[in-house]
Amino acid sequence: MPRCQLDHITVTSPSLEAGAEFIWQTLGAEPQIGGEHPRMGTHNLLLRLGDALFLEVISPNPDAPAPERPRWFGLESLRPDAMPSLSTWVARTTDIHAMAGACSEPLGVVESISRGALNWLITIPADGSVPLNGIGPALIEWQTDIHPAAKLQDLGLSLVKLELFHPEPARVARMLSSLDLNCLLSVSPLPRRAAPNLVAYINTPQGLRALLPPTWP
Repeated sequence: MPRCQLDHITVTSPSLEAGAEFIWQTLGAEPQIGGEHPRMGTHNLLLRLGDALFLEVISPNPDAPAPERPRWFGLESLRPDAMPSLSTWVARTTDIHAMAGACSEPLGVVESISRGALNWLITIPADGSVPLNGIGPALIEWQTDIHPAAKLQDLGLSLVKLELFHPEPARVARMLSSLDLNCLLSVSPLPRRAAPNLVAYINTPQGLRALLPPTWP
């Protein structure tokens, strides 16, 4: 049994409206309302990709007070005119402190977060950035018996593969190995100075679709 499993993929967006339109144009599906994260000043939309797997669209919440710390998932540096994009991913574990310590890359501090009645522990870098430019995951430990994806509407979408592109593929592979995590993940090389990025391949009722970086054609 893997010590970590892919839990969800995260699309960051300046607004939920822009993120929802991006998902509709790309996947032909409408994500449903998630909720607010008071500690981070953010809110989200959710789209089921499996019994224990989902896609999240997250953005700053204009109706919430600004947090006393940088927002997570790199949202603090997101420009108001930025395109929504697949920015990072989250891996599930039942022992977040052990897994954070075992990881070959620093993933941040374990923090307690809530959304409505849902509570969890998650790793967050102090500056709100995403590890390895989004190639490194956040670790999450849910404090619930039922995975949140199980409560989402099933629109017939499923994740086929999450491809991690990085100029140091051996470093990424070492990180995945340290988390004993490889299901649905693959690592691909990039030229030395190229920016890391993610590509998610998703089966939809309309066929296979891909979430691509904004700079890709």
